[in-house]
Amino acid sequence: MEHELLDQLNVSRETMKRLVVFSEVIRKWNPKINLVSKNSLELLWTRHIIDSIQVYRSAPSAKTWVDIGSGGGFPGLIVALLAADEAPDLAVTLIESDQRKSVFLRTAARECGVKVKVISDRIEKVEPQHANIVSARALADLNVLLGYVHRHLGTNGTVLLPKGVTWKKEVEDACQNWHFEAEPISSLTEPDAVILKLQGVARV
Repeated sequence: MEHELLDQLNVSRETMKRLVVFSEVIRKWNPKINLVSKNSLELLWTRHIIDSIQVYRSAPSAKTWVDIGSGGGFPGLIVALLAADEAPDLAVTLIESDQRKSVFLRTAARECGVKVKVISDRIEKVEPQHANIVSARALADLNVLLGYVHRHLGTNGTVLLPKGVTWKKEVEDACQNWHFEAEPISSLTEPDAVILKLQGVARV
């Protein structure tokens, strides 16, 4: 299944090498700082890496991409790994308040041979980034998450958020406080999950 999905997502040989290196780095670090749950580590490719590639594939062309609450590098560091080959001018910034996870992100980027900027601070304290694209994964429900996203989103920017089975309810609740246009993109790995592609994000 992994190989079929990777073929479907059109991953180059060079990018594949970087993804393999990244998978080795995360397996090495995970026992120390719990980047992903032990159970989901067994599903690293399908549940984490391929999901993140799909986020990248859902994005419009851009100059700046900010991933908030980057944690184990999903999707932000995977975005950087793909962009190194496909969009070398894309500037990727990862915001992660946990210092140990920030060290992991810098180490993984270095070992994979890609450039990223890692900001080790709370999302709400970081200077607004005015990014073309903002992504986040498993950080908060949509209503809360849009507060963080909006701070760092540039004019006419796009938001990409992997969401699970409750995504429709989250959209419904968020509409009480936010205006946005939502395009749900079906997940390749989870039948009931989506990537929410949002534009025109503004407070009500």
